[in-house]
Amino acid sequence: SKAELTPEEKWRVEHIKMHEQHMGHESMHAEMLLILLVTLTIAQIALVEWKKRHFKSYQLVTLVAMWIIPFGISLKNHWWRFIFLWLLSSCITGLVVRKAIQRPILRTTPRLVYKWFYFIYKLSYVLGIIGYILVLFTFVGLNIILDVKPHVWMDWGILFLFYGLYFGVLGRDIAEICADTMASHIGYYAPGSMPTRTLEPNVCAVCGNKLLVSEHEEVCTLMNNADGNGHMSYTVSYWIG
Repeated sequence: SKAELTPEEKWRVEHIKMHEQHMGHESMHAEMLLILLVTLTIAQIALVEWKKRHFKSYQLVTLVAMWIIPFGISLKNHWWRFIFLWLLSSCITGLVVRKAIQRPILRTTPRLVYKWFYFIYKLSYVLGIIGYILVLFTFVGLNIILDVKPHVWMDWGILFLFYGLYFGVLGRDIAEICADTMASHIGYYAPGSMPTRTLEPNVCAVCGNKLLVSEHEEVCTLMNNADGNGHMSYTVSYWIG
């Protein structure tokens, strides 16, 4: 009887029963793997075609998904650090986007938008470099010299890499939308058409700000068109990304 069996014999009986229950599941697992591969392939092709044919909707949907889904996962798992940084960046970015889409647009808005997203770009770049260095130092064993456990540097390295990539890509997509919106609202000149307003010599031909800067300023430098009118490089560099 079963009661007379030793613990080892009972384990063998249970093991045999488990194999009998799962007999023939190999083909099912192979079918599941095949379905997964086909689904991933079709989804990738569909995404590429969607991006080619309807870029605006693709950009908007992926942006919203990338913005909302990580926040929802963080709420579920109580990752308060990410939640705080997400709320902080979302609030500031929301204010910048609000200024970018309002009409009439203020003359100082292009400068504000450019400075904010340029700051996001530089911060993401620095975070990515720090994260990469920490991961690299962990692989080569530099943490042992400094008496630091490998998982500490690896965790921080992956964390910095994630923050740099996440906020960098998110900021890039939002910046593109803001640039397109502002480009349709402002400007003295439009490609292929005559100017609709008289342009003073000391006014930027793109954003309408007065040219009150020196030629050697780092962020906002003065550039001249062929007709002698000037524009501010921070405005132009924002449009061309």
